Amino acid sequence: MSMFLDQVTINVKAGKGGDGMVAFRREKYVPDGGPAGGDGGKGGSVILRVDEGLRTLMDFRFNRHFSATPGENGMSKSMHGRGSEDRFVKVPPGTTVRDKETGALLGDLLTHGQELEVARGGRGGRGNIRFATPRNPAPEVAENGEPGQEREIELELKVLADVGLVGFPSVGKSTILSIVSKARPKIGAYHFTTLVPNLGMVATGDDRSFVMADLPGLIEGASQGVGLGTQFLRHIERTRVILHVIDMSGMEGRDPFEDYLLINKELESHNLRLLERPQIIVANKMDMPEAEENLKEFKKQIEALKEDEFSDGIPIFPISSVSRTGIEPLLKATADLVDITPEFPMYQDEEIEEVVHYQFVEDEPDFQVTRDDDATWVLYGAKLEKLFIMTNFDREESIMKFARQLRGMGVDETLRSMGAKDGDLVRIKEFVFEFVD
Repeated sequence: MSMFLDQVTINVKAGKGGDGMVAFRREKYVPDGGPAGGDGGKGGSVILRVDEGLRTLMDFRFNRHFSATPGENGMSKSMHGRGSEDRFVKVPPGTTVRDKETGALLGDLLTHGQELEVARGGRGGRGNIRFATPRNPAPEVAENGEPGQEREIELELKVLADVGLVGFPSVGKSTILSIVSKARPKIGAYHFTTLVPNLGMVATGDDRSFVMADLPGLIEGASQGVGLGTQFLRHIERTRVILHVIDMSGMEGRDPFEDYLLINKELESHNLRLLERPQIIVANKMDMPEAEENLKEFKKQIEALKEDEFSDGIPIFPISSVSRTGIEPLLKATADLVDITPEFPMYQDEEIEEVVHYQFVEDEPDFQVTRDDDATWVLYGAKLEKLFIMTNFDREESIMKFARQLRGMGVDETLRSMGAKDGDLVRIKEFVFEFVD
């Protein structure tokens, strides 16, 4: 079973705020006492943090639910509850984060230690010291804590590599990676030996280095879901330079030039911008019979692709992985290209979703009304349900405050206009009460 995971959906839930408290001063020498209920503490948030030691999303295979702890409740003697610590979840560099429901891009995590808040903790409820007024100096009103944000998010890993090896299966990509770096990918004389991307750090003779990725072999139709390539094409999107490895011996009966055209077609079909990346053609297996003749014909065909005599041709480096000839010139040319090639922005046409939006958004209604089969009126809506959750129904004053808030939102008037009569049952979530006209 592959120990590589590059796409996963997880559930994150921030902690609710602590409940405010109703309490009063009862010291012997404090005349008239007064309110002394403290506020609840803030709930913990869920934050993704990049850990450069991770290379896969495998940690999320069996654990896909992450929640932060709620804030501490307020206490007597005007003591506020303690805020909860945030929950940090480690992800590998190169992780893209999206909201599953809306598809909005939440962030692109690239550097070690980079953080992204994906679920914000609820604020603490206010204690009764916050509701004291000259008209009501001893209120028996307190708020419950605000619920923490809960959402499903999609994590997608696109490996961070400067150079990507692409080509048909069994052209020698894994062998090249094994001889130019300390990576030890599985190598076999059959197609699709490589089942997952492999990364290796490559050092050149002039003390330069870059990260190289060996991707599973592509075949015709990979961008439409054929073979293994479809699920790993995304990993080449972050690379700056593409090494296009071609079996110049033609020992499997394939034409090298046709292979070159087909792979480029798959790259273009997956993402038009992939062909903007500079390419180097690696003519591998030059130690085999007929490789020299094939290379001469291949160069002629590549030359014919040039738009005019002044356009730059694609560099071709003949090598042999077996005899290790031609490797050093290839690495130096690759390092030169990496040095002058900027990173390609992946999401420049897509804005990262922020917590606050400074643009016009059509207001959602504060509440909506439906009627169940048993004739019960049902009230729902984000704002109304939030007020309901934050109301302490153990205190009569809190219930009366909630009733005034509903009246202020226009709930009574709406129910009356829809035909509600005295004694009709009204439900908000699990709470049922009678309508009084």
